[in-house]
Amino acid sequence: MNVGKTPQLSPGVKQVLHAGTVIVAHPLALNSRRQLDERRQRALTRYYMDAGAGGVAVGVHTTQFAIRQAGLFEPVLRLAAETIAEYGAGREPGPGRAFIKVAGVMGPTEQALAEAELAKRLGYDMVLVSNGGLEGWSEEALVERTRRIAEILPVMGFYLQPAVGGRRLSYQFWREVAEIPGLVAIKVAPFNRYQTLEVVRAVCFSSRRDEIALYTGNDDNFLVDLLTTYRFTVNGQVVEKRFVGGLLGHWAIWTRQAVKLLEEVKQVWQQQPEGEVVIPARLLTLAAQITDANGAVFDAAHQFRGCIPGIHEVLRRRGLLEGRWCLDPNEELSEGQAEEIERVCRTYPHLQDDEFVRAGLDRWLGSGAGR
Repeated sequence: MNVGKTPQLSPGVKQVLHAGTVIVAHPLALNSRRQLDERRQRALTRYYMDAGAGGVAVGVHTTQFAIRQAGLFEPVLRLAAETIAEYGAGREPGPGRAFIKVAGVMGPTEQALAEAELAKRLGYDMVLVSNGGLEGWSEEALVERTRRIAEILPVMGFYLQPAVGGRRLSYQFWREVAEIPGLVAIKVAPFNRYQTLEVVRAVCFSSRRDEIALYTGNDDNFLVDLLTTYRFTVNGQVVEKRFVGGLLGHWAIWTRQAVKLLEEVKQVWQQQPEGEVVIPARLLTLAAQITDANGAVFDAAHQFRGCIPGIHEVLRRRGLLEGRWCLDPNEELSEGQAEEIERVCRTYPHLQDDEFVRAGLDRWLGSGAGR
């Protein structure tokens, strides 16, 4: 453990993180026997890199928390790190070219510390700290747990919605977490406007507000998050904060379009005078369309029970996955979800990556690592 010294991001990773980027919550590719499909797992990583994503998060909710019980946590993290190193060998060096590797860690303190140590050995840049499964813990204990993890690797905080294993966390919790020196970012994903606002307000009132990058994880409303300036008065001073990027399961399916969308959002902010930014109405219409599409893929009608198989189904339809199998054989699409996915795919072709995937699929599935 790196006691007494706060781990730091490399300059390249820090630049990409704070500039804002697409970080994909990486799915798990399984075969019909529900075993790791290494070929397609690598293909997914290659797809995300070629699509222009700035990083991936592995071992998170979208990767299925059950990889730990299945003995796949280390193999999946190692496979992603190796694929990034091999496939990224041809990436041009220079500013903004770093590819961020985020490892999800969870469980009681000793488990989370061990997972963070593994991520460090495998060359990951930071850890996304989940508080899921710790319902009986006090917030003070969760803060201390986060502080100890941050002594191993830089931390991205994580507000996970209760419907998929998260818990309600108070404003005071986020105020205290924001003061941890090793906290470099927060993924805000409660799928709730009030709770999202609490996290942003806590960061704005923190002495470290300029050191923390905000990433939206609200798959249902991420475009509105990215288009919003949050403004508070702190000790008589106006403080503003924006979400600079996202870490999303939704971005695991139509990644090329997500990259283009984030670039368009950045242009909105860059091309207009400060304080006079006008949000194009077209983007707000697009935000509603994305919410509709996400509702189908994530199975909002059934409290998100089918969100993982929904992501898998879209990837299966595009040939990136062989099937939509999950580690839990009972985790399947909900009744009517397949029809809803078909509806949104038919209705919103402009949200999708079909041509891009067709052009690259054989290369991503190939055994070679070069581009």
